[in-house]
Amino acid sequence: MANRLARATSPYLLQHKDNPVDWWPWGSDAFAEAKQRDVPVLISVGYSSCHWCHVMAHESFEDDEIAKVLNAGFVSIKVDREERPDVDAVYMTATQAMTGQGGWPMTVFATPDGDPFFCGTYFPKAQFGKLLESVTTAWRDQRDGVLKQGAAVVQAVGGAQLVGGPTAPISAELLTAAAQGLFQEHDETYGGFGAAPKFPPHMNLLFLLRHHERTGSAQALEVVRHTCEQMGRGGIYDQLAGGFARYAVDGTWTVPHFEKMLYDNALLLRAYTQLWRITGDPLARRIADETAEFLLRDLGTPQGGLASALDADTDGTEGLTYAWTPAELIGALGEQDGTWAADLFRVTTAGTFEHGKSVLVLARDIDDADPPIVTRWREVRSRLLTARAARPQPARDDKVVASWNGLAITALAEHGVLTGSSSFRDAAVALAEVLASRHLVDGRLRRVSRDGVVGSPAGVLEDYGCVAEGFLAVHQITSDPRWLGLARQLLDVALTHFGTGEGGFYDTADDAEKLLTRPADPTDNATPSGASALCAALVGYAALTGETAYREAADAALSTLGPLIGGHPRFAGYSAAVAEAALTGPFEIAVSIPVSAQAASGGGPAPSADPLAAAAIRHAPGGTVIVVGRPDQAGVPLLAERPLIDGRSTAYVCRGFVCERPVTAEEDLVARLRSAN
Repeated sequence: MANRLARATSPYLLQHKDNPVDWWPWGSDAFAEAKQRDVPVLISVGYSSCHWCHVMAHESFEDDEIAKVLNAGFVSIKVDREERPDVDAVYMTATQAMTGQGGWPMTVFATPDGDPFFCGTYFPKAQFGKLLESVTTAWRDQRDGVLKQGAAVVQAVGGAQLVGGPTAPISAELLTAAAQGLFQEHDETYGGFGAAPKFPPHMNLLFLLRHHERTGSAQALEVVRHTCEQMGRGGIYDQLAGGFARYAVDGTWTVPHFEKMLYDNALLLRAYTQLWRITGDPLARRIADETAEFLLRDLGTPQGGLASALDADTDGTEGLTYAWTPAELIGALGEQDGTWAADLFRVTTAGTFEHGKSVLVLARDIDDADPPIVTRWREVRSRLLTARAARPQPARDDKVVASWNGLAITALAEHGVLTGSSSFRDAAVALAEVLASRHLVDGRLRRVSRDGVVGSPAGVLEDYGCVAEGFLAVHQITSDPRWLGLARQLLDVALTHFGTGEGGFYDTADDAEKLLTRPADPTDNATPSGASALCAALVGYAALTGETAYREAADAALSTLGPLIGGHPRFAGYSAAVAEAALTGPFEIAVSIPVSAQAASGGGPAPSADPLAAAAIRHAPGGTVIVVGRPDQAGVPLLAERPLIDGRSTAYVCRGFVCERPVTAEEDLVARLRSAN
């Protein structure tokens, strides 16, 4: 018989609906039940593509004996961390405080008031069974000690989440120190930062690209180029279908943890697109194109959003879909092409993965190879992908997360406008429509939807920041004032309901569900922090409208992030990228085009279709806001009082809405941008 999770919308919760454990979803009813029964609470937090979550589920939560103990002595609550990042943040802080580390699945034992008194992560079945016995005994025989432990943890968690610490204004010196900190941790052989496991450092790459453009730092550009090449040729990148896995378990990017997350691929799409813009590197352009195609092809949902993730496992086995032996390559391609592919993709009899299998890597540079080799490589890839499609495929978490789709909107908009791809540009607009029509409810964001139905969890700060930034990106590629208005609506909600009163921001609204403490994590980890995402949107909105109050709010918030940027740059990549844009200005570029040109494009010009606009898009530094349209277009402040010169397309390069002399020639615009930066 299915348990209460059968009514859930979260794919992760639905994975547990047939467990013998009598699971409850997160909510007041579960804690009321625990109080009525006078039993402790088990809070189990994970997500659908988590390998060790699956392992613990199979070992313990599908086991009748374990379930019998849980059902008799506990109220068991299952939480999807992607759906409720606020709950995850609070209990992860408690777990780290108690154990010195964290991870998923997260296993928390709490009082009926929700106070955690014992925390951990994955427990093997035998150890978990003994733990349940110990907790049951302690709850029965040592209640006072358990309650005191819970109160102490709550106090520690509250202290860890305090806001209002030291500040540091954004300066050139601060950002130079951040870049130097990253240089010191750079792996000069394999790229990236630090040792294994290695996560794709997308936000640090965006920061270093902007730092290079502002300062001319050759080292910053080389770190990005080297890291992007190593990742793009490694096993962390799907050499057949495109798209990046969550991380590599080694230091060489060879063997990935195979889950593919929307947020990683959206942020990496931006990094590779911007690297191509700056350098013209063909590998960067190919990886960007393939990653954009992966987003739409493999994560697109029938209702129009982008799904959250592809699972790490296939039928309970990691890498089952993706890894190969030499014999399997020959079976799919024949002796000659199979042997050639094994050499190109470094597939050996010893294997680089498990059971003598290898993860495909690109052993040699293919993007500058002779045309016949490139043609053969493409044909081999296509045939291998067809063979791989006949294998069992990983499951997909098809919930739509607002913030992650916001990241994808910005990435697709940037890629579409830079490459002139109308399909990716249109995809960005379509995604924005999904969020505006489905996730914006009564003026407030909802975090998730699934199968076209919006869920109940309220949006957190990162949702407001990432979606507002996505709406601003769509405004720039369409010159449609609606998106500017929607972005302002989100920013106003964030400023009203999430602010600390001291320049910073909480991650949850002042009228959100009350938890043990109100989370406020400024660090950029797998995704931009809510604070850095909101700063990006505030800086962009102020640049597009000239409304200084939003820039003042951004500067105040960035100053609260300054100590993190200077002292721990690996965990402040997006904050530093935003700070680079703010320090540059950012540039505001209005390109006024004749009415006839806009009419010929159906009223919504593809910005790159105009040569002058295309030059602005290609040569303006990252973080620049660019709007293309007819002069004095209603609802588009950047085009106000920006007339044509001699009836020709005219570019205005401004900072703080103070503009230099307008230009009509592409070479003059490029020279202006280079001299101004």
